[in-house]
Amino acid sequence: MAVIAKRATRIGVVTASVAVAAALVLSGCSATSSSPTKDSGEKSLTVWFPGNNETEINLVEKKIVPAFEKKTGAKVQVTYVDWGDISTKLNSAFAAGTAPDVFGHGPAAAADFVANGRLSSLDSHVKGLSAADRKDLAAALPGGRVDGKQYLMPLSNQGSLIMYDAAAFTASGLDPDKPPTTWPALLTAAKKLTERDSSGQITRSGLLLPSQDIGRQQTFATLLAGAGGSQLNASGTKILWDSAAGTKALSYFASLYDEKDGVSASLGQDYSNAPVNQQPILLGTAAMAMMSSTSMEQVVASGTEKDLRVMPPLSFPGNKPAALEGAGPGLMINSDSDEQSLAWKFISYFIDSKVNSEYTQGIGAIPLRASAAQTSAVKNDPILQAFLKAAPNGTSNPNVPSWVQVRDIVDKHLEQALHGTVPAKEALQQAATEALPVLKANG
Repeated sequence: MAVIAKRATRIGVVTASVAVAAALVLSGCSATSSSPTKDSGEKSLTVWFPGNNETEINLVEKKIVPAFEKKTGAKVQVTYVDWGDISTKLNSAFAAGTAPDVFGHGPAAAADFVANGRLSSLDSHVKGLSAADRKDLAAALPGGRVDGKQYLMPLSNQGSLIMYDAAAFTASGLDPDKPPTTWPALLTAAKKLTERDSSGQITRSGLLLPSQDIGRQQTFATLLAGAGGSQLNASGTKILWDSAAGTKALSYFASLYDEKDGVSASLGQDYSNAPVNQQPILLGTAAMAMMSSTSMEQVVASGTEKDLRVMPPLSFPGNKPAALEGAGPGLMINSDSDEQSLAWKFISYFIDSKVNSEYTQGIGAIPLRASAAQTSAVKNDPILQAFLKAAPNGTSNPNVPSWVQVRDIVDKHLEQALHGTVPAKEALQQAATEALPVLKANG
Protein backbone atom coordinates (compact mmCIF):
# COMPACT_ATOMS: atom_id res chain seq x y z
CA MET A 1 0.00 0.00 0.00
CA ALA A 2 1.23 3.45 -0.82
CA VAL A 3 2.51 5.42 2.14
CA ILE A 4 1.14 8.92 2.57
CA ALA A 5 3.56 11.72 3.40
CA LYS A 6 2.49 14.14 6.09
CA ARG A 7 4.40 16.83 7.97
CA ALA A 8 7.73 15.36 6.90
CA THR A 9 6.47 12.07 8.33
CA ARG A 10 5.43 9.01 6.42
CA ILE A 11 1.97 7.95 7.50
CA GLY A 12 -0.08 5.17 5.97
CA VAL A 13 -3.66 4.43 6.87
CA VAL A 14 -5.32 1.07 6.35
CA THR A 15 -9.10 1.36 6.20
CA ALA A 16 -11.90 -1.03 5.36
CA SER A 17 -12.41 -1.18 1.62
CA VAL A 18 -16.12 -0.57 1.83
CA ALA A 19 -16.18 1.66 4.92
CA VAL A 20 -18.51 4.61 4.74
CA ALA A 21 -18.33 7.86 6.63
CA ALA A 22 -20.69 8.39 9.53
CA ALA A 23 -23.08 11.24 10.07
CA LEU A 24 -20.07 13.42 10.71
CA VAL A 25 -19.36 13.57 7.03
CA LEU A 26 -22.85 13.34 5.59
CA SER A 27 -23.35 17.07 5.56
CA GLY A 28 -21.00 19.19 3.52
CA CYS A 29 -22.72 22.46 4.35
CA SER A 30 -20.74 25.54 5.19
CA ALA A 31 -21.89 27.23 8.36
CA THR A 32 -20.77 29.83 10.80
CA SER A 33 -22.17 30.40 14.24
CA SER A 34 -23.17 33.80 15.42
CA SER A 35 -20.34 35.65 17.12
CA PRO A 36 -20.77 36.85 20.69
CA THR A 37 -21.32 40.56 21.17
CA LYS A 38 -19.23 42.72 23.44
CA ASP A 39 -20.60 43.05 26.96
CA SER A 40 -21.07 46.38 28.66
CA GLY A 41 -18.82 46.43 31.70
CA GLU A 42 -16.37 43.78 32.79
CA LYS A 43 -17.74 40.37 33.76
CA SER A 44 -15.91 37.32 34.99
CA LEU A 45 -16.31 33.60 34.40
CA THR A 46 -14.73 30.57 36.03
CA VAL A 47 -14.22 27.55 33.79
CA TRP A 48 -12.85 24.07 34.55
CA PHE A 49 -11.59 21.86 31.74
CA PRO A 50 -10.78 18.17 32.24
CA GLY A 51 -7.39 16.72 31.32
CA ASN A 52 -3.71 17.56 31.39
CA ASN A 53 -2.73 17.63 27.74
CA GLU A 54 -0.11 20.35 27.39
CA THR A 55 -0.96 21.06 23.76
CA GLU A 56 -4.61 21.69 24.57
CA ILE A 57 -3.83 23.73 27.68
CA ASN A 58 -1.52 26.04 25.74
CA LEU A 59 -4.00 26.46 22.89
CA VAL A 60 -6.93 27.22 25.18
CA GLU A 61 -5.19 29.38 27.76
CA LYS A 62 -2.83 31.30 25.49
CA LYS A 63 -4.90 31.75 22.35
CA ILE A 64 -8.61 30.88 22.39
CA VAL A 65 -9.54 32.27 25.81
CA PRO A 66 -7.59 35.54 25.38
CA ALA A 67 -9.35 36.03 22.03
CA PHE A 68 -12.72 35.50 23.73
CA GLU A 69 -11.79 37.98 26.46
CA LYS A 70 -10.80 40.57 23.90
CA LYS A 71 -14.01 40.06 21.96
CA THR A 72 -16.36 40.21 24.95
CA GLY A 73 -14.52 42.29 27.52
CA ALA A 74 -14.97 39.46 30.01
CA LYS A 75 -12.34 37.91 32.25
CA VAL A 76 -12.11 34.14 32.24
CA GLN A 77 -10.30 32.10 34.85
CA VAL A 78 -9.46 28.69 33.39
CA THR A 79 -8.44 25.69 35.48
CA TYR A 80 -7.45 22.31 34.07
CA VAL A 81 -8.19 19.33 36.34
CA ASP A 82 -6.82 15.81 35.75
CA TRP A 83 -9.43 13.37 34.50
CA GLY A 84 -9.00 11.16 37.56
CA ASP A 85 -9.87 14.06 39.87
CA ILE A 86 -12.48 16.03 37.95
CA SER A 87 -15.60 14.28 39.31
CA THR A 88 -14.41 14.34 42.92
CA LYS A 89 -13.36 17.98 42.78
CA LEU A 90 -16.60 19.04 41.10
CA ASN A 91 -18.69 17.25 43.72
CA SER A 92 -16.69 18.91 46.50
CA ALA A 93 -17.03 22.31 44.84
CA PHE A 94 -20.80 21.92 44.46
CA ALA A 95 -21.10 20.93 48.12
CA ALA A 96 -19.09 24.00 49.13
CA GLY A 97 -20.92 26.34 46.76
CA THR A 98 -17.72 27.10 44.85
CA ALA A 99 -18.34 25.19 41.63
CA PRO A 100 -17.27 26.93 38.40
CA ASP A 101 -19.71 28.71 36.11
CA VAL A 102 -18.79 26.40 33.24
CA PHE A 103 -17.17 23.00 33.47
CA GLY A 104 -16.19 20.20 31.18
CA HIS A 105 -16.61 16.45 31.44
CA GLY A 106 -17.31 13.43 29.28
CA PRO A 107 -20.86 12.95 27.93
CA ALA A 108 -21.40 9.88 30.11
CA ALA A 109 -21.24 12.07 33.24
CA ALA A 110 -23.99 14.45 32.16
CA ALA A 111 -26.96 12.37 33.33
CA ASP A 112 -25.66 12.25 36.88
CA PHE A 113 -25.26 16.04 37.02
CA VAL A 114 -28.77 16.46 35.64
CA ALA A 115 -30.22 14.06 38.20
CA ASN A 116 -28.67 16.17 40.94
CA GLY A 117 -29.95 19.45 39.53
CA ARG A 118 -26.48 20.78 38.73
CA LEU A 119 -26.97 21.83 35.11
CA SER A 120 -28.78 24.47 33.13
CA SER A 121 -30.59 23.25 30.03
CA LEU A 122 -29.06 24.43 26.78
CA ASP A 123 -32.19 23.74 24.73
CA SER A 124 -33.19 27.37 24.22
CA HIS A 125 -29.63 28.29 23.24
CA VAL A 126 -29.39 25.45 20.73
CA LYS A 127 -32.74 26.45 19.25
CA GLY A 128 -31.35 29.95 18.91
CA LEU A 129 -28.57 28.74 16.63
CA SER A 130 -29.08 29.12 12.90
CA ALA A 131 -30.63 26.21 11.01
CA ALA A 132 -27.30 25.77 9.21
CA ASP A 133 -25.45 25.52 12.53
CA ARG A 134 -27.87 22.96 13.93
CA LYS A 135 -27.52 20.87 10.80
CA ASP A 136 -23.75 21.16 10.93
CA LEU A 137 -23.70 20.05 14.58
CA ALA A 138 -26.43 17.42 14.24
CA ALA A 139 -24.15 14.38 14.58
CA ALA A 140 -22.55 15.64 17.80
CA LEU A 141 -25.51 17.15 19.66
CA PRO A 142 -27.15 13.86 20.75
CA GLY A 143 -24.03 13.04 22.77
CA GLY A 144 -24.86 15.91 25.12
CA ARG A 145 -28.55 15.13 25.64
CA VAL A 146 -30.20 13.67 28.72
CA ASP A 147 -33.86 12.62 28.48
CA GLY A 148 -34.09 14.47 25.18
CA LYS A 149 -32.78 17.78 26.49
CA GLN A 150 -29.43 19.36 25.69
CA TYR A 151 -27.22 19.85 28.74
CA LEU A 152 -23.69 19.36 27.41
CA MET A 153 -22.15 20.85 24.30
CA PRO A 154 -19.43 18.58 22.89
CA LEU A 155 -16.31 20.41 21.73
CA SER A 156 -15.07 17.62 19.49
CA ASN A 157 -15.64 14.04 18.50
CA GLN A 158 -13.11 11.57 19.83
CA GLY A 159 -12.14 7.94 19.59
CA SER A 160 -9.41 5.35 19.95
CA LEU A 161 -7.94 3.00 17.35
CA ILE A 162 -4.77 0.92 17.04
CA MET A 163 -1.67 2.64 15.67
CA TYR A 164 1.15 0.36 14.54
CA ASP A 165 4.76 0.55 13.41
CA ALA A 166 4.95 -0.73 9.83
CA ALA A 167 8.71 -1.32 9.99
CA ALA A 168 8.27 -3.51 13.07
CA PHE A 169 5.64 -5.52 11.19
CA THR A 170 7.99 -6.10 8.28
CA ALA A 171 10.92 -7.05 10.52
CA SER A 172 8.69 -9.59 12.31
CA GLY A 173 7.50 -11.21 9.10
CA LEU A 174 4.10 -9.52 9.12
CA ASP A 175 2.54 -7.66 6.21
CA PRO A 176 1.98 -4.01 7.22
CA ASP A 177 -0.42 -3.61 4.29
CA LYS A 178 -2.66 -6.36 5.68
CA PRO A 179 -2.98 -5.79 9.42
CA PRO A 180 -5.12 -8.04 11.62
CA THR A 181 -8.90 -7.56 11.52
CA THR A 182 -9.81 -9.49 14.68
CA TRP A 183 -8.64 -9.28 18.27
CA PRO A 184 -7.31 -12.89 18.33
CA ALA A 185 -5.33 -12.25 15.14
CA LEU A 186 -4.00 -9.05 16.69
CA LEU A 187 -2.76 -11.01 19.70
CA THR A 188 -1.01 -13.50 17.43
CA ALA A 189 0.72 -10.62 15.66
CA ALA A 190 1.56 -9.00 19.01
CA LYS A 191 3.38 -12.14 20.15
CA LYS A 192 5.62 -11.92 17.08
CA LEU A 193 6.23 -8.22 17.70
CA THR A 194 7.05 -8.53 21.42
CA GLU A 195 10.73 -8.30 22.32
CA ARG A 196 12.38 -9.37 25.59
CA ASP A 197 15.80 -9.01 27.15
CA SER A 198 17.96 -11.91 28.35
CA SER A 199 16.06 -12.06 31.65
CA GLY A 200 12.71 -12.38 29.89
CA GLN A 201 11.53 -8.86 30.63
CA ILE A 202 9.55 -7.19 27.85
CA THR A 203 11.53 -4.40 26.24
CA ARG A 204 9.06 -3.80 23.41
CA SER A 205 5.39 -4.49 23.95
CA GLY A 206 3.76 -6.13 20.98
CA LEU A 207 0.50 -4.43 21.93
CA LEU A 208 -0.50 -1.78 24.46
CA LEU A 209 -4.09 -1.07 25.46
CA PRO A 210 -4.90 1.61 28.05
CA SER A 211 -4.79 -0.09 31.46
CA GLN A 212 -4.68 2.88 33.85
CA ASP A 213 -7.52 4.16 36.02
CA ILE A 214 -10.60 4.84 33.83
CA GLY A 215 -8.59 3.90 30.73
CA ARG A 216 -8.95 0.18 31.47
CA GLN A 217 -12.74 0.53 31.70
CA GLN A 218 -12.78 2.19 28.28
CA THR A 219 -10.59 -0.59 26.88
CA PHE A 220 -12.94 -3.19 28.32
CA ALA A 221 -15.93 -1.39 26.78
CA THR A 222 -14.25 -1.57 23.37
CA LEU A 223 -13.40 -5.26 23.70
CA LEU A 224 -16.87 -6.03 25.06
CA ALA A 225 -18.57 -4.37 22.08
CA GLY A 226 -16.24 -6.25 19.73
CA ALA A 227 -17.35 -9.49 21.39
CA GLY A 228 -20.99 -8.63 20.74
CA GLY A 229 -21.75 -7.55 24.31
CA SER A 230 -23.04 -4.44 26.03
CA GLN A 231 -22.46 -2.87 29.42
CA LEU A 232 -26.13 -2.07 30.12
CA ASN A 233 -29.44 -2.67 28.39
CA ALA A 234 -30.94 0.03 26.17
CA SER A 235 -32.84 1.68 29.01
CA GLY A 236 -29.77 1.67 31.26
CA THR A 237 -31.52 -0.26 34.01
CA LYS A 238 -29.93 -3.71 33.72
CA ILE A 239 -26.27 -4.74 33.91
CA LEU A 240 -25.09 -6.86 30.98
CA TRP A 241 -21.32 -6.82 31.26
CA ASP A 242 -21.26 -10.01 33.37
CA SER A 243 -21.99 -12.10 30.28
CA ALA A 244 -20.13 -14.64 28.19
CA ALA A 245 -19.08 -11.76 25.93
CA GLY A 246 -17.81 -9.85 28.96
CA THR A 247 -15.78 -12.81 30.17
CA LYS A 248 -14.29 -13.27 26.71
CA ALA A 249 -13.37 -9.58 26.51
CA LEU A 250 -11.82 -9.36 29.98
CA SER A 251 -10.01 -12.70 29.66
CA TYR A 252 -8.45 -11.41 26.46
CA PHE A 253 -7.47 -8.14 28.14
CA ALA A 254 -5.90 -9.96 31.10
CA SER A 255 -4.00 -12.36 28.83
CA LEU A 256 -1.94 -9.46 27.51
CA TYR A 257 -0.17 -9.35 30.88
CA ASP A 258 0.39 -13.08 31.33
CA GLU A 259 3.75 -13.64 33.01
CA LYS A 260 5.03 -16.09 30.38
CA ASP A 261 3.05 -15.40 27.21
CA GLY A 262 2.07 -11.77 27.72
CA VAL A 263 2.70 -9.09 25.12
CA SER A 264 2.29 -5.95 27.22
CA ALA A 265 4.57 -4.33 29.78
CA SER A 266 3.82 -1.53 32.22
CA LEU A 267 0.40 -2.63 33.48
CA GLY A 268 -1.40 0.42 34.82
CA GLN A 269 0.95 2.92 33.19
CA ASP A 270 -0.90 5.94 31.80
CA TYR A 271 0.73 6.27 28.41
CA SER A 272 -2.49 7.73 26.98
CA ASN A 273 -1.96 11.05 28.76
CA ALA A 274 1.84 11.06 28.64
CA PRO A 275 3.69 13.87 26.81
CA VAL A 276 4.34 13.18 23.17
CA ASN A 277 8.04 12.48 23.74
CA GLN A 278 7.04 9.68 26.13
CA GLN A 279 4.62 7.92 23.81
CA PRO A 280 5.64 4.22 23.55
CA ILE A 281 4.88 4.02 19.81
CA LEU A 282 7.31 6.89 19.27
CA LEU A 283 9.99 5.57 21.63
CA GLY A 284 9.85 2.12 20.07
CA THR A 285 8.82 0.47 23.36
CA ALA A 286 5.56 -0.61 21.71
CA ALA A 287 4.91 -1.90 18.20
CA MET A 288 1.13 -1.40 18.45
CA ALA A 289 -0.88 0.80 20.80
CA MET A 290 -4.48 1.86 21.17
CA MET A 291 -4.42 5.65 20.98
CA SER A 292 -6.72 8.62 20.57
CA SER A 293 -6.66 10.71 17.42
CA THR A 294 -5.18 13.50 19.55
CA SER A 295 -2.21 11.39 20.65
CA MET A 296 -1.65 10.09 17.13
CA GLU A 297 -1.65 13.57 15.64
CA GLN A 298 0.82 14.81 18.23
CA VAL A 299 3.15 11.89 17.53
CA VAL A 300 3.04 12.79 13.84
CA ALA A 301 3.66 16.45 14.59
CA SER A 302 6.79 15.51 16.52
CA GLY A 303 8.54 14.99 13.20
CA THR A 304 9.19 11.28 13.57
CA GLU A 305 10.27 9.40 10.47
CA LYS A 306 8.55 6.23 11.62
CA ASP A 307 6.07 4.68 9.20
CA LEU A 308 3.04 4.61 11.50
CA ARG A 309 -0.35 3.39 10.38
CA VAL A 310 -3.87 3.13 11.76
CA MET A 311 -6.02 -0.01 11.80
CA PRO A 312 -9.76 -0.11 11.26
CA PRO A 313 -11.91 -1.22 14.22
CA LEU A 314 -11.47 -4.84 15.32
CA SER A 315 -13.86 -7.57 16.46
CA PHE A 316 -13.92 -11.05 17.86
CA PRO A 317 -14.84 -13.61 15.16
CA GLY A 318 -18.54 -13.67 14.35
CA ASN A 319 -19.18 -10.15 15.64
CA LYS A 320 -19.17 -6.65 14.21
CA PRO A 321 -16.07 -4.44 14.59
CA ALA A 322 -16.26 -1.85 17.35
CA ALA A 323 -14.27 1.21 18.33
CA LEU A 324 -14.55 3.61 21.23
CA GLU A 325 -15.76 6.69 19.39
CA GLY A 326 -18.40 9.38 19.65
CA ALA A 327 -19.02 12.82 21.10
CA GLY A 328 -15.98 13.94 23.03
CA PRO A 329 -15.79 15.92 26.28
CA GLY A 330 -17.92 19.02 26.32
CA LEU A 331 -18.91 22.03 28.39
CA MET A 332 -21.87 22.43 30.74
CA ILE A 333 -23.30 25.40 32.64
CA ASN A 334 -23.64 25.31 36.39
CA SER A 335 -27.32 25.91 37.19
CA ASP A 336 -26.28 28.07 40.16
CA SER A 337 -24.08 30.38 38.10
CA ASP A 338 -24.95 34.07 38.11
CA GLU A 339 -23.44 34.39 34.63
CA GLN A 340 -25.79 32.23 32.56
CA SER A 341 -25.66 34.48 29.50
CA LEU A 342 -21.89 34.90 29.54
CA ALA A 343 -21.47 31.17 30.15
CA TRP A 344 -23.38 30.38 26.97
CA LYS A 345 -21.41 33.00 25.04
CA PHE A 346 -18.25 31.20 26.11
CA ILE A 347 -19.58 27.83 24.96
CA SER A 348 -20.96 29.22 21.71
CA TYR A 349 -17.59 30.83 21.02
CA PHE A 350 -15.94 27.42 21.29
CA ILE A 351 -18.35 25.87 18.79
CA ASP A 352 -18.04 28.74 16.31
CA SER A 353 -16.97 27.12 13.04
CA LYS A 354 -13.67 28.98 12.80
CA VAL A 355 -12.76 28.73 16.49
CA ASN A 356 -13.75 25.09 16.73
CA SER A 357 -11.70 24.17 13.69
CA GLU A 358 -8.73 25.87 15.32
CA TYR A 359 -9.40 23.91 18.50
CA THR A 360 -9.94 20.46 16.98
CA GLN A 361 -7.07 20.80 14.52
CA GLY A 362 -4.85 22.16 17.26
CA ILE A 363 -5.37 19.15 19.52
CA GLY A 364 -5.78 16.59 16.74
CA ALA A 365 -9.39 15.74 17.60
CA ILE A 366 -12.05 14.45 15.23
CA PRO A 367 -14.03 17.44 13.88
CA LEU A 368 -17.16 18.49 15.72
CA ARG A 369 -18.90 19.94 12.69
CA ALA A 370 -19.86 17.92 9.62
CA SER A 371 -18.66 20.71 7.33
CA ALA A 372 -15.15 20.48 8.80
CA ALA A 373 -14.84 16.99 7.39
CA GLN A 374 -15.06 18.50 3.91
CA THR A 375 -12.12 20.86 4.40
CA SER A 376 -8.79 20.10 2.76
CA ALA A 377 -7.10 19.96 6.16
CA VAL A 378 -9.27 17.03 7.22
CA LYS A 379 -9.49 15.36 3.80
CA ASN A 380 -5.69 15.31 3.58
CA ASP A 381 -5.22 14.01 7.12
CA PRO A 382 -5.01 10.19 7.00
CA ILE A 383 -5.40 9.81 10.75
CA LEU A 384 -8.64 11.79 10.88
CA GLN A 385 -9.87 9.96 7.79
CA ALA A 386 -9.32 6.64 9.56
CA PHE A 387 -11.40 7.82 12.52
CA LEU A 388 -14.16 9.25 10.35
CA LYS A 389 -14.46 5.96 8.48
CA ALA A 390 -14.52 4.10 11.81
CA ALA A 391 -17.39 6.22 13.13
CA PRO A 392 -20.19 3.82 12.05
CA ASN A 393 -18.58 1.24 14.34
CA GLY A 394 -18.40 3.61 17.29
CA THR A 395 -19.40 2.61 20.80
CA SER A 396 -19.50 4.74 23.94
CA ASN A 397 -20.24 4.53 27.64
CA PRO A 398 -23.88 4.74 28.77
CA ASN A 399 -25.27 8.18 29.59
CA VAL A 400 -27.28 7.32 32.70
CA PRO A 401 -27.39 8.73 36.24
CA SER A 402 -24.63 7.45 38.53
CA TRP A 403 -22.57 6.19 35.58
CA VAL A 404 -19.36 7.72 36.93
CA GLN A 405 -19.85 5.79 40.19
CA VAL A 406 -20.73 2.61 38.31
CA ARG A 407 -17.74 3.04 36.00
CA ASP A 408 -15.40 3.43 38.96
CA ILE A 409 -16.76 0.24 40.51
CA VAL A 410 -16.22 -1.66 37.28
CA ASP A 411 -12.77 -0.14 36.95
CA LYS A 412 -11.77 -1.39 40.40
CA HIS A 413 -12.76 -4.97 39.62
CA LEU A 414 -11.15 -4.86 36.18
CA GLU A 415 -7.89 -3.94 37.86
CA GLN A 416 -8.05 -7.06 40.01
CA ALA A 417 -8.62 -9.25 36.96
CA LEU A 418 -5.76 -7.65 35.04
CA HIS A 419 -3.42 -8.31 37.97
CA GLY A 420 -4.55 -11.92 38.03
CA THR A 421 -5.90 -11.84 41.57
CA VAL A 422 -9.51 -12.57 40.51
CA PRO A 423 -10.69 -14.59 37.45
CA ALA A 424 -12.38 -12.54 34.74
CA LYS A 425 -15.85 -14.03 35.16
CA GLU A 426 -15.77 -13.60 38.94
CA ALA A 427 -14.49 -10.00 38.68
CA LEU A 428 -17.36 -9.04 36.38
CA GLN A 429 -19.92 -10.70 38.62
CA GLN A 430 -18.53 -8.94 41.67
CA ALA A 431 -18.64 -5.63 39.80
CA ALA A 432 -22.28 -6.26 38.86
CA THR A 433 -23.24 -7.13 42.45
CA GLU A 434 -21.62 -3.99 43.79
CA ALA A 435 -22.82 -1.66 41.03
CA LEU A 436 -26.46 -2.76 40.77
CA PRO A 437 -27.66 -1.00 43.97
CA VAL A 438 -25.95 2.20 42.82
CA LEU A 439 -27.58 1.95 39.39
CA LYS A 440 -31.03 1.31 40.89
CA ALA A 441 -30.76 4.02 43.54
CA ASN A 442 -29.99 6.68 40.96
CA GLY A 443 -31.86 5.33 37.98
